[in-house]
Amino acid sequence: MLNKVVVSAAGRGTRMLHLSKQKPKHLIEINGRPFLYYLLKNLKEAGFEEVIMVIGYKKEVMENFLADYKDKFKMTIVNQFDLLGDKYGTACPIEAVKNIIGRDESFISICGDNLYSVPDLKKFFIDDEFSYIAGLKHPEPNKYGVLIRNGEDYLDKIIEKPTTYVGDLINTGLYKFTPSVFKQLPLISKSSRGEYELTDVINLLAQEKKVKIREIEDYWLDFGKPEDVQTLEQFLNNQNN
Repeated sequence: MLNKVVVSAAGRGTRMLHLSKQKPKHLIEINGRPFLYYLLKNLKEAGFEEVIMVIGYKKEVMENFLADYKDKFKMTIVNQFDLLGDKYGTACPIEAVKNIIGRDESFISICGDNLYSVPDLKKFFIDDEFSYIAGLKHPEPNKYGVLIRNGEDYLDKIIEKPTTYVGDLINTGLYKFTPSVFKQLPLISKSSRGEYELTDVINLLAQEKKVKIREIEDYWLDFGKPEDVQTLEQFLNNQNN
């Protein structure tokens, strides 16, 4: 049964400036609680029971926070920096867990600085032979990776920050992967940014028609910049009213 969730939370979050100087951005407080609290709360309410946390920056601070969750999840903590050194990029957390995920197991992959609703998370309880990527229609798709369809359900490719309009369905960083993702990891090289990109892995899977698109309907909130603190506080206040 699909149950494992890999949460990528190794980075500092340099765009958070001074807010992430003493702790990972995932632990910056929103309404008195670390951002990661809200993500883990929604994962729990969605029914996920096993979490693999990929950490790195300020690992002691992150480990102290996660100590309170040992009785809420079956929790495994993986230090990406210990395993991969200075190798960096969105594909690295997946590489860091390849010896923890069972050879025949599918799993969910989620960014530790993104927030999704419980109903949208539940949509990714899909135990089949395909990988899935979460898409969301967005008014400014040129700022993100845009999902190009192959037919109705399949992903053809992801185009990062296109300079001309190619569509409005963007990548939100929520995935369900089959074990085939690990076979593609060694095939990618550094991007123009000097990083190993998960989207390059997904594009390889898409070429084999192994990736389907599932649209999310409620919300996707990216916690990446100082101004996002106020945005999230207002959003959560509205949710509770």
